[in-house]
Parts: sequence; C-alpha cells; structure tokens
Amino acid sequence: MPQKLDRDERRRQVSEAAWRVLVRDGLEALSVRNVAAEAGLPQSSLRYTFPTLASVRERAVALVVERLQERVDAVDLDAPGGARTLLAQLLPLDAERRTEMEVYLALGTAAMTDPTLREGHGAAQSAIREVCGRALAALTGRGAVDVEVRELHALVDGLALHVVRQEPDVDPRWALEVLDAHLARIAGA
Repeated sequence: MPQKLDRDERRRQVSEAAWRVLVRDGLEALSVRNVAAEAGLPQSSLRYTFPTLASVRERAVALVVERLQERVDAVDLDAPGGARTLLAQLLPLDAERRTEMEVYLALGTAAMTDPTLREGHGAAQSAIREVCGRALAALTGRGAVDVEVRELHALVDGLALHVVRQEPDVDPRWALEVLDAHLARIAGA
C-alpha cells in the first residue's frame, strides 16, 4: 500500500511542479526537463511516472479538476448562502485558485490544438457546468434549466478570467459583488 501512496504523492508533486513552470514561464517552457528540474527529480525518474510531456500536461489538468472537486464537495449547499459559497469555489479569489485558473487557461488554450488535452479540458468544463447546475437548483428549489446553467457558467468563467488577468494585488472581491447581484436576480425571479 505505501508504494501506491508514494506514487500518488509523486504524481501530485510533479503536477504541481508543472503548474509552477506553466505559471512562471509559460506554456512554451513546459518540458520534461524543466518540470523535472522544478520537482527536484532526475528526468529519468520523471519519465518513469510520466513517460511523455503529454502525460504531464494531462495530469496537470486532472489535478485542477480534482482540487476543484475537493473544494466543492466540502460545501454545504443547505447552509445559508450555500449556492454562493459553492460558486465562489470557481473564482480565483486566493493564490491557490489563481494558480489553478492560470493552469486551466493555459492548458485549455492548448487543448484547442492538442487532442491529448481535449478530454481533460472537457472534464473540467463538465465539472464547472455541474457545479453551476447544483448551485442553481439549490438557489431556486427546482431543477436547473440548461440555458440558465450555461448563462451562469458563462458569468463565472468571465469573472474568473477577469480576476486572473488583473494585477495580483487588486482585491478580487468585486467578482463576488457581481456574482451576488446575479444570484439576487435569480432568487427574485
């Protein structure tokens, strides 16, 4: 059993190293050599866990989805403000979520031309859409209509993009104010 844990931990460490390379140096710098150096591993060791750069990139996207899922699963939708709390998990309001969003955007852009990333990017999109649907259902007390889910998904994606593209020292709470206004309109309808 410990060997499985070691392998999972190694995969997480390498994925986080890939995130750091991506955010700091850009997609063009994401290479097996650079990720291995960032993780403090020999290239041969990294290749044992991730035989190709594509597998490093795929795992980096998967880790974004896993982290999002962990945060979402921890939210009590029945608590007051549960829908807002759930949706706030999709916004880069702290350094960790900002890094995740930068990785998601970089690899999402790469997925347009890299078929190996399309499945992971599609899974991320599905996870976000599902979160939006759950939040709407909790807010309205009924099943979410597809167009409403798409509208909320577009709003959250747009807010996240604007927050991550502003200077890091700008307070991102304005995005919550916009989200609150939108949710108040939905609740009032």
